[in-house]
Amino acid sequence: MPLYFHGNAPLKFQHQYLVTLNYIIPYIEKQQAFREDMDVLEIGCGEGGVLKAFAEKNCRCTGMDLSVSKIEHGKELLAEEIAAGKMELFSADIYDQKTMDAFRGKFDLIILKDTIEHIPEQEKVMAQLEVYLKKGGRLFFAFPPWRMPFGGHQQTATTKIGKLPWMHLLPRGIYQAWLRKIGEPEPTVISLMEIYDTRISIDRFERICRNTGYTIQNRRLYLINPIYRYKFGRSPRIQFGILSAIPWFRDFVSTTAYYILKRD
Repeated sequence: MPLYFHGNAPLKFQHQYLVTLNYIIPYIEKQQAFREDMDVLEIGCGEGGVLKAFAEKNCRCTGMDLSVSKIEHGKELLAEEIAAGKMELFSADIYDQKTMDAFRGKFDLIILKDTIEHIPEQEKVMAQLEVYLKKGGRLFFAFPPWRMPFGGHQQTATTKIGKLPWMHLLPRGIYQAWLRKIGEPEPTVISLMEIYDTRISIDRFERICRNTGYTIQNRRLYLINPIYRYKFGRSPRIQFGILSAIPWFRDFVSTTAYYILKRD
């Protein structure tokens, strides 16, 4: 069965809120001063747990997600913030012309947390973000590097053997056949293979940043992901400096990567 919190949207919402309040916002604040009138956009916001923490900082928050059901649930969980004018949630595609016209050059900060690894054509997406970014604005990314123990999101598998660390690094055809052989439902197989096809490593992400005109203002790699504090009771730990400097190998021992980017 999947881990207990994967099917529990309110609990996932709470985890996202707490990790943002206690780790992500302090990390961003070291690089970018917050203002009370700051406009924040999260792409792939789900139910909006990340944005709740920013609303408490008196930011004006906008959340976009392709999932209508997640947005509708988020509106229920964030009804107070929406009523106060601190929050707007809607289902939209960032390539939609009406969406671009409505929010062009609006945002001081754009967030993609645990989202970029789900998106195909990542270089195209990175270039598109400039449409929404205010001059002098910043982007925050967090994602699990592909080669980390569960970089294939196999923790969402329904069978115990499907959750084994590093199994997603098998050749594509073998991995897909193995998932089916051990009895994973076809929707789970499709989901895991989508992650396989959009896999993103630390080096690849940084290469995409360079190719699309972004400068890395700051990077932090974690040996133990901050959200594990709420999921598993594990204390966060920043990656050792010497390991963070070793290309390719660092992907295996970094459970999440935090980045702040700015336009060249």
